[in-house]
Amino acid sequence: MAFIIKPLVTEKMTKITEKRPNVYGFIVKPEANKVEIKKEVEGLYNVTVEEVNTLRYAGKRSQRYTKAGLVKGHKSAFKKAIVTLKEGEEIDFYSNIE
Repeated sequence: MAFIIKPLVTEKMTKITEKRPNVYGFIVKPEANKVEIKKEVEGLYNVTVEEVNTLRYAGKRSQRYTKAGLVKGHKSAFKKAIVTLKEGEEIDFYSNIE
């Protein structure tokens, strides 16, 4: 079962990766645990994972005022995994882009 939804390529995560080149972030399914995330990252990218940290983000309500009136909605809840690889290994997210 695929637990990784997408790699986390944001400005904040890029700064962390520049400081510590063996740390990467992923958005994962909320039901995924650390062992499953570790197995999937190792299988997909052929690397050795030393540590997995997870963070859960709650969904939030949002609203904005427009010409048509008040628009209400919500942001989805998600889970983030911060993966630390073995020293010297790295993942290139951009290698298969043509």
